[in-house]
Amino acid sequence: MVKKEFKAESKRLLDLMINSIYTHKEIFLRELISNASDAIDKMYYKALTDESITFNKEDYYIRLISDNQKRTLTILDTGIGMTKEELEENLGVIAKSGSYAFKKDNELKDGFDIIGQFGVGFYSAFMVADTVTVISKAYGSNEAYKWESVGAEGYTIEPYDKAEVGTEIILKIKENTEDEKYEDYLSEYRLKSIVKRYSDFIRYPIKMETTSRKLKEGSTDEYEEVVEDKIINSMVPMWRKNKNELTQEDYENFYSEKHYGFDKPLKYVHMSADGTVRFNTLLFIPEKMPYDFYTKEYERGLELYSSGVLIMEKCPDLIPDYFSFVKGMVDSEDLSLNISREMLQHDRQLKIIAKRIKDKIKSELLALLSDEREKYEEFFKNFGRQLKYGVYSDFGQNKEMLQDLLMFHSSKEKKLVTLDEYVSRMKEDQKYIYYASGDSVERIDKMPQTDLLTEEGYEILYFTDDIDEFAIRMLFNYKEKEFKSVSSGDLGIEEKDKQEEEAAEEDNKAVFDFIKEALAGKVKDVRPSKRLKHHPVCLAADGELSIEMEKILNTMPNSQEVRAEKILEINVHHDVYKALKDAYEGNKEKLEIYASVLYNQALLIEGLPISDPVEYTNNICKLMA
Repeated sequence: MVKKEFKAESKRLLDLMINSIYTHKEIFLRELISNASDAIDKMYYKALTDESITFNKEDYYIRLISDNQKRTLTILDTGIGMTKEELEENLGVIAKSGSYAFKKDNELKDGFDIIGQFGVGFYSAFMVADTVTVISKAYGSNEAYKWESVGAEGYTIEPYDKAEVGTEIILKIKENTEDEKYEDYLSEYRLKSIVKRYSDFIRYPIKMETTSRKLKEGSTDEYEEVVEDKIINSMVPMWRKNKNELTQEDYENFYSEKHYGFDKPLKYVHMSADGTVRFNTLLFIPEKMPYDFYTKEYERGLELYSSGVLIMEKCPDLIPDYFSFVKGMVDSEDLSLNISREMLQHDRQLKIIAKRIKDKIKSELLALLSDEREKYEEFFKNFGRQLKYGVYSDFGQNKEMLQDLLMFHSSKEKKLVTLDEYVSRMKEDQKYIYYASGDSVERIDKMPQTDLLTEEGYEILYFTDDIDEFAIRMLFNYKEKEFKSVSSGDLGIEEKDKQEEEAAEEDNKAVFDFIKEALAGKVKDVRPSKRLKHHPVCLAADGELSIEMEKILNTMPNSQEVRAEKILEINVHHDVYKALKDAYEGNKEKLEIYASVLYNQALLIEGLPISDPVEYTNNICKLMA
């Protein structure tokens, strides 16, 4: 037996692989099981092209054998096996992939795909093993061989006595260190959990002897340990099954088993796509918002599988941030993986998949809105804010995608309505989509600024989320109708008695100039109100920054204080204005107090703090006295 050295700078490459390529050591089992699956796939393919071979699926499997005393883990398969030359080629030259060469030379049929591409997965075994032994007998050969290596120093190949076709990989597990408890990889529980996590959907059975406690026969309280040979993987992924075979309960069970949430899915999407990139996907819209959804701990993304093998637990590139509440997985045979199979080499295929998924989610949400309105409204109460953030982010690039999914409370309907529903019932001469911002529907209902629009029969959208007004600024318009705040200067309504209003404004100019002077530095202007009908006073905003935006921006941490340019509007038809005129003519000192009180009242109506509550209460007391 002659010891041979690895070729092609393999010492350095092997050292790099063991220490750098893989993020988690447990990945070794995924790689070796994938190689075993490839070996059976090759046998299956050979049966398709050679009529003398009968492929009985029950004869083909992968087995895990753990021996705690010898400290060995064996991965056995009944696949095609390797000749001495193939052991030399595939294991003697790192990054030489027999599976890749097989895939390149053969046109695979029946949807079967070879998993291995790079020929480095086998060497991940050295992350957990001091010695790796491979015993293999190739189909059609009478001889078997043993390949053995302790790492970068090289390997040996010698004849071996093996009766069955296939391959056994025997790992002598390393001794424990301070950083790693290697003996865990001999644990039945750990092995089952690794298989469940990464290789659950390998298409061939993965067998292992498992121990369980069962009641002794004829006993009611005595237990015994029973060893049973069990298949520990699911084999057929649910997403590859025919939709007609599956029930709602099946989808709900999958959602629960995958720990996507403690609730039930509000809606699920099962999609198979062909074309430039083939993929299968199972998507779930949760019934309730995850408790950590708006925290740094929440990870968005879908599970990503390649040919049934888990590649990434959370792939954020598969789903846009505004749909980050969607749970699920994607499986594709067409992905270009990097050498460790833990991420992608480039994102062209991923972008195609992500675009299809994004469009599918939107179409499913629109269908939910159309066919199951109550369910959609429930969904929107939970995740509507995220859609609005989507409109606001990326400088409004997503508005076309999201605008038809938005909903707001309506002054007329007293419920959530869409923008399309609002526009469809606009008045013939209506120029704008009107909205009012506030902390709640109840508070907006009482806003003085809505007087005119309500009296004229216009519908108003109620913005109660802090993101609403920012999102609408990015949206700008909907179906060529601009958005207009009830607090803006020009509401776009033709004034019926324009001459009378202008005359009233001229007659009362002196009073308003005096009040403006008294409130210098607090408001930009004081003027008669065209919008107030029943209330004495309100604030309007002049410029891009609204009063509601001022409130929100000033509550943000580490933000500099901002102030909207405010205009105090007074209703000249209200009894309060008569008191103002009387004070102007007889007691200007009293008018200054009136001005201060009205201004503070307008602030309180808007939910803004007053700068000096003591002065405000003292002024009220003066007027009462």
